[in-house]
Amino acid sequence: MRKISITLFTVMFLLFGFSVSAQAADDSINDQASLFTSEEITQLNEAITPIEAKAKARVFIVTNSDNDMDSTRFADYYMLDRIGKNQNGITFYIDMNQGKFIISTSGNMIDYMTDKRIDQTLDDIEPSMKNGNYFQAAQSFLKNTSYYFDQGVPGGHYRVDTATGKVTRYKSLTTTEIIIALVASVVLSGIFFVISISKYQLKFGTYKYPFREKSTLNLTRRNDVLINSFVTTRRIPKNNSNGGGSGGGGSSTHSTGGGTFGGGGRSF
Repeated sequence: MRKISITLFTVMFLLFGFSVSAQAADDSINDQASLFTSEEITQLNEAITPIEAKAKARVFIVTNSDNDMDSTRFADYYMLDRIGKNQNGITFYIDMNQGKFIISTSGNMIDYMTDKRIDQTLDDIEPSMKNGNYFQAAQSFLKNTSYYFDQGVPGGHYRVDTATGKVTRYKSLTTTEIIIALVASVVLSGIFFVISISKYQLKFGTYKYPFREKSTLNLTRRNDVLINSFVTTRRIPKNNSNGGGSGGGGSSTHSTGGGTFGGGGRSF
């Protein structure tokens, strides 16, 4: 009887585990347009799992061929329905009906995926989209998302509301600032330690230095005469650099369904 119970439990566990895995495999990919094979969907889900784990954000890939809504709004609403308002997430949407591919960001992914980073990601995706290699396009999306998250939020980052023009700036500590703070804390701790030891040994307040016996003063007369003076001027050119790289940049945001979203898109 005990052997039968163990066997039955094992079978139920395997069936339940398989159903959970199958459900998880369908959770991030919604391929209504049938652009991916089952093997490709499995590979994409395997790539999504570590990104979601480190970013604490949901990652979605969605396709369809019958959408009449604005593609950007569709991607926003899809994520809004899946994770809620202003939660962490990013969606790659392929609209076969309108010939567009969209990246929509929400929550913390708005700050990691700045306008510049999204443009670069779209640049990497576009050739694959135009060649009809949708699986490769999805892979490029995931690769860039993972890479830019690892780079962190750029220093001097800000958000710009495209409807109101309101700018919201975010302060993030750079590696240099962290090092400076650590060095300053060590130096200040050392100074405090030295002062404490000195007070203990010399007992400040009762100890007096015999300055009269141990000091001398010699005065000499000196005259300084100004002969001539020169003033040299030169024009310092302005720095017209706009930052470049991933050292700065902002994220344009808009509102959909009461939530705040970032992102961008192109036609193919």
